[in-house]
Amino acid sequence: MKHFLTRCSLVLCLLVALAVPVQAAQSYSHLYISISDALMNTKQDKETEAKQALEQFATDWASIASDQKEAKEKVDNILAQAVKATSKDERLKALSDLSNALRALEKLENPVDEAAQRAEFGTKFKPIMKAFEDALANGDLTTIDAAYKDFNAKWKKIERPVREQSIAMYGQIETQMAFIRISLASEKPDVALMQSQYAELKQTIEDFVAGNDTAKVVEGEYSLATLIAYIDEANDLIDAGDYKAASDKIREFIKIWPSVEIDISTRNGNLYTKIESEMPILVSDLLKSNVDVKTIKSKLNNFRTEIELIQGDSDYTLWDAALILLREGLEALLIIMALASFLEKSGQKTMRKWIYIGSFVGILLSAVAAILMSTIFQSATVDTSRELMEGYIGLLAAAMMIGVGIWLHSKSSVVSWNRYISKRMGNAISTGSVFTMAAISFLSVFREGAETLVFYAGIAPKMETSQFVLGIVVALVVLAIFAFVLLKASGKIPVHKFFAVATVLIYVLAFKIIGVSLHTLQLRDAVSTTIIDGLPVVTIIGFYPTVETMIGQAILLLLVVATIIYKKKQK
Repeated sequence: MKHFLTRCSLVLCLLVALAVPVQAAQSYSHLYISISDALMNTKQDKETEAKQALEQFATDWASIASDQKEAKEKVDNILAQAVKATSKDERLKALSDLSNALRALEKLENPVDEAAQRAEFGTKFKPIMKAFEDALANGDLTTIDAAYKDFNAKWKKIERPVREQSIAMYGQIETQMAFIRISLASEKPDVALMQSQYAELKQTIEDFVAGNDTAKVVEGEYSLATLIAYIDEANDLIDAGDYKAASDKIREFIKIWPSVEIDISTRNGNLYTKIESEMPILVSDLLKSNVDVKTIKSKLNNFRTEIELIQGDSDYTLWDAALILLREGLEALLIIMALASFLEKSGQKTMRKWIYIGSFVGILLSAVAAILMSTIFQSATVDTSRELMEGYIGLLAAAMMIGVGIWLHSKSSVVSWNRYISKRMGNAISTGSVFTMAAISFLSVFREGAETLVFYAGIAPKMETSQFVLGIVVALVVLAIFAFVLLKASGKIPVHKFFAVATVLIYVLAFKIIGVSLHTLQLRDAVSTTIIDGLPVVTIIGFYPTVETMIGQAILLLLVVATIIYKKKQK
């Protein structure tokens, strides 16, 4: 979690961790995802997001226990360097070192004989290579195509040792395979060319098995923005009618792809698979005698939009956090002050302390509930399931906010608001008990606290901790000022006007939460993604150009319109 509640729950998490026997092997996959996030955002000059990813790493790393003290201390030291880095180059180097140090620790905890691992890979892959060689020797294109598909599928299942031991060799193998795919998909496949390409691929694989890392790492700083730029350039060349140059540009895309693919594979596995399988075919399609420009551009634009959706910043701001607490806190404040005013008018001014005690207990129990919720959320979210949980809780928060918005709308007139307060006061008066008012005070605060927790659970995972805390501080300051003014003004402030404005803001925030939450679920393939061409990504309001997110937000807008119409009819 990226908000301060996580830090409160950390003590509980550590106690649980101490009570559970340590397993033989720890999974560090979630830590590699955080490093990948930090690398990607640093390359894109997104300072805030990079620090946020490092903060996530630090939070997760704090719960890791290891007997390899020296290796763990090295990770600690490099993490500190990454956090303190003042320049882009300094942070990139520290993050690279951090990844290597973490991998070294993992190897010490789970010793692997790399030579034996390479030999095992070679033994498994040898019959697969032989089958493809036989198909190439046969010369029948249908047989070659089937053999290549089998070759590619089996490579995906056993590629891990190559990727983990040598990213350069892995990238070269992936690129060489893509070029064979391009030749196979061409208008007139050249078997001799494919045999030559396969000979180079075979040599790379044999070099890896023999322990000779002959490939060189692709130089340069590549990111999702680079992929988008290549697609834009390819589209411009297609528009200019230079299909050969466009094909070459996509070849460049394929060459750098291994350096960037992890940024996509960790966020959207389906998109990763589509790009790997379809981009080589587009290279060949652009070189055919009859180029289907419309289809090619449609595929490129879809890839561009989906990459942009991953790249897009879906974070919330301090104003989002402030609005929630301000709205919920003001309602509780008004009820408490109304009850206190009643006691004063009825000559029981000295008993007002029970109202404040009830409020304090409500705040205290809300804080306890916050810690429990944070602890449960922390333990239930590992790797990809973290984002799934964020998405579902975000939708729950949005649903509650719609209900709050409708409630606010019903209170946005003087008559409605006075009727609401009178009902609360009437219930308290009828009992004639100070303890009843204390209970009302407690329940009011606790209810608002519970609602606030659900709302924050929907936005806090995608906020920087400092922004989240600052938003709460801003809301508390405003509430304090509001309480002071209310005491002095004796009810002369037009509260109904505040609720009218708050109604609009609550709906806007619900619109954003729905878009961001559905987008998060789309990245994990929990919700399908149907791109709508020509529409922009507007992250500030959570707008993503997909059918699914727009349907969710359209339902909200329909409910808003229906509420307005219903209220007008009541008048």
